[in-house]
Amino acid sequence: MATELPKAYDPKAAQEKWLTFWEQKGYFHSEPDPAKKPYTIVIPPPNVTGALHMGHALNNTLQDVLIRWRRMQGYNALWMPGTDHAGIATQAVVERQLLQQEKKTRHDLGRDELVKRIWQWKDQYEARILGQLREIGASCDWKRTRFTLDPVCARAVRETFFKMFRDGYIYRGKRLVNWDTHLQTSVADDETDTVPTKSGFWTFKYQVLGEPGAPATGEPEFISFSTTRPETMLGDTAVCVHPSDERYKALIGKLVTQPHTGRKIPIIADGQLADPALGTGCVKVTPAHDPNDYACYQRHPEIGIINILNPDGTINDAGGEYKGLDRYKAREAVTKKMEDLGLYVGKEDREVPLKISDRSKTPIEPYLSDQWFVKMADRNDGKPGLAQMAMDAVTDGRVKFFPERYATSYLDWLGEKRDWCISRQLWWGHRIAVWSRTFADQKTFEDTLALEAGTWASIPHVAWTAQDETRTVHICLAHDDQDLIAALTADGFAQSDDVLDTWFSSALWPHSTLGWPGPSLPEANPGREAPDWDALRSYYPTSTLVTSRDIITLWVARMVLTGLYNLNEIPFHHVYITPKVLDGFGETMSKTKGNGVDPLDIIDTYGTDALRYYVTSIAGETQDSKLPVSNQCPHCGELIPQKQEHLGLRTKKLACPKCKKEFRPGGPWPVEDTERPTAKQASDRFEQGRNFANKMWNATRFMLMNLDGYTPGPVDVAALPTEDRWLLSRLATTTKAVTAALEAYRFSDVARLVYDFVWSEFCDWYIEMSKGRLKVPATRGPAQRVLTGVLDGILRLVQPVMPFVAESLWHALGEVAPVRGLPSPAQAEESVVIAKWPTYPEAWIDAPVEARFARMQDLVRSVREVRNRYQVDDKTKLDVTVKCADAVAADFNALAAFIGPLAGIATFTAGPGVAKPKQAGGIVRPEFEAHVSLVGLIDPGAEMKRLEKQIADKRKSLDGTRAKLSNEKFVAGAPPEVVQQQRELVADTEKQIAALEENLRDLQTA
Repeated sequence: MATELPKAYDPKAAQEKWLTFWEQKGYFHSEPDPAKKPYTIVIPPPNVTGALHMGHALNNTLQDVLIRWRRMQGYNALWMPGTDHAGIATQAVVERQLLQQEKKTRHDLGRDELVKRIWQWKDQYEARILGQLREIGASCDWKRTRFTLDPVCARAVRETFFKMFRDGYIYRGKRLVNWDTHLQTSVADDETDTVPTKSGFWTFKYQVLGEPGAPATGEPEFISFSTTRPETMLGDTAVCVHPSDERYKALIGKLVTQPHTGRKIPIIADGQLADPALGTGCVKVTPAHDPNDYACYQRHPEIGIINILNPDGTINDAGGEYKGLDRYKAREAVTKKMEDLGLYVGKEDREVPLKISDRSKTPIEPYLSDQWFVKMADRNDGKPGLAQMAMDAVTDGRVKFFPERYATSYLDWLGEKRDWCISRQLWWGHRIAVWSRTFADQKTFEDTLALEAGTWASIPHVAWTAQDETRTVHICLAHDDQDLIAALTADGFAQSDDVLDTWFSSALWPHSTLGWPGPSLPEANPGREAPDWDALRSYYPTSTLVTSRDIITLWVARMVLTGLYNLNEIPFHHVYITPKVLDGFGETMSKTKGNGVDPLDIIDTYGTDALRYYVTSIAGETQDSKLPVSNQCPHCGELIPQKQEHLGLRTKKLACPKCKKEFRPGGPWPVEDTERPTAKQASDRFEQGRNFANKMWNATRFMLMNLDGYTPGPVDVAALPTEDRWLLSRLATTTKAVTAALEAYRFSDVARLVYDFVWSEFCDWYIEMSKGRLKVPATRGPAQRVLTGVLDGILRLVQPVMPFVAESLWHALGEVAPVRGLPSPAQAEESVVIAKWPTYPEAWIDAPVEARFARMQDLVRSVREVRNRYQVDDKTKLDVTVKCADAVAADFNALAAFIGPLAGIATFTAGPGVAKPKQAGGIVRPEFEAHVSLVGLIDPGAEMKRLEKQIADKRKSLDGTRAKLSNEKFVAGAPPEVVQQQRELVADTEKQIAALEENLRDLQTA
């Protein structure tokens, strides 16, 4: 009895059913197995700052495609899930919410209470994030879910920090850093954006005093300079000119007065800082508040360095009368005083590049601060440093980038070998396990070192270092030794308040999640397994990292260097850099921007398979993709296109133009709106995937209705009819191409290849051709076996991209044909998730058969095009003649039984001597000329005009090709095969023009 599927595919029901089924079966869980080669992916852990958007959906879908494919290939596939505590980002979000809802700052709450609040936020959003990943079908090993602040990861962080501290890679130093005055913490260069901002360009002058110690003589002399930040004059320690600038040579070595503070500062020469061609050719030097000035100070340490800012961006004691003013208020006051003193020259309105914190969205200040750093440069003992080790891993091919061009970003950044600032002045994160004491006098400092250094050195879990210039001792503990901590505290040592840069813990992700350094720790989360490094060691190095280009430097490079440092092994072999999903206006989707599209909205409207197909189809090698969306009215379903002002949670309500009711636009809102419903977001970009799922569903539904009496049996491919051999050749060719595309991370090719084969060749062509055979008892059985075998292969190919529809159809097919396959049938697996990846004999690929079918398909499409061009209805059968060589005619005649029904043909004649009918629609191809009789069906005058235009276009093209061939430089310089190709194009075009002219003459004489 035939099995009948429902008329329509229900993606929601499929998703709910199969997610539960897969998890109950444990298909996604991986245990070490020496008999199977491991394939490991660690998820780029999403920040627990908020819900995921379509950018995350793309990244994680592509990971899932890989892991599902490798699982089918028989690998011991492990996809490690987890989330990142995202120190600065998460604390910023919670602090913002605290201020908005309770009008409080973190200092009002205190460290412990704020951290408690952030843990609550983390628990809420981690559950939401993991739920979203589950909904998109991510086949992660959920039992192994990790969090960068959980005990397992925290131990790895502590161990790595201790080792680096002990080995001299970590040090404390005063450096110029990017300072976020709102969050009052340092941030990395990569965590800032530079935006053009309207501002001013002020010019001032300082009075020149003469040589140090010499009395002033004659008229006062001044030196002018320009700045975009007048308030930083309070920290000036020099004025700088170019050593070859004749205007200022006589002033070098003299002093000027800094009028706000009364300091006497020198005029120095520095060819790297001053440019005679820019402005006045003279620049002020403020080392504590400008990176270029800081570099100048390092070349001229005698000028000194003065920090004028407090951590909150107000002026400190060094600013004298301006103490306590916000820096922008100080800018106004400093400028006014210069005007009052007659030292103001002028101001230009100018657009300046302003560095903005990516987290707080406030201006960054270059700020002199004590921080912890990791040394990246080469070592003094001649061995390569951390940066060089990470570079070598890519240059020698151990780590490969796809696309390859992204290796340049990685190598260029590491090549700078800049030390990594790893401390953040936050409360949320891994608190730095260093206890420090600064001694009031040199003797106590030296006496303490003499007395205690030997004791500290004798304790294996203790490492220490001393900063002589500040008389500070730093003691690092590998783990919390409460007795030692109590003794240190009693002796005046205090633990650092700083936490580690989030990227420090993320850098360990590939091995910390596997339990390094071991042994296994107790697992507090029910449903999760504690990792055992000794047992899971076989999964490292991992296989592939799938990530964004934005974090090649922040994350990828640091994972490589920590993997090599801790384990002397790379963390992964391949790095695939994804394209981006942009919002409809070309901006990168971001949680902080509030312009992300919730994948669950898309899933609710179109289904998970449609979402996954779309993101796979756009994952090419070069191009990012815009995703314009509409707000779907929650009252009537009307689609209202999203406008730019709707982004960033700026628009709180909209009125539907159709039903006039209010709703809140879709977006990553943190809380529910109690007054009005929130719209879901939708986009027609997902319709192709939804239609593809429905196409497979309907094709399978037709098949199942025609599988009565199905019996499994072997298939002799050589004895199959031509259409079957063509289909199997295309199946083998497509499978080989899809596998190659997956190997090379060409995901868009995977989507296209599968779509074209299934939609066009299987559904539109082969199923139509099989209908006649299914009605005849003698041919029904073989046709059924080929249909079921090919559908089996299709579902295996589709599963990594569209697993829910694949699983639904796999089970439906299994009810009728549990034993199936080509060339010999076998019992199908209980789930397509664990089915073997298809491979087919190379001998199945039959290029001549594919060529014959491609020619036939071209003819059928062309006849259909003629029908459409002349608006001939589908019921009217057409008479078609084809002029061609005998061999081509034999192929056409062998397939005539299919050509007729597929093209709606009444009579079909092919051969070299076929006469062309009068008033015919012509189809000209290199191997044949086809003519569709249009007697009584067309307007001859309109057709003649069309032919005349087509002939003119062909002649224009022919003239261009001939001109190219008459160019001696082209013929001499182009590759021979290109020249020959152009000559063949001339001959082919001339032949097409001749055929068109003949068609035109026929109409003119008819």
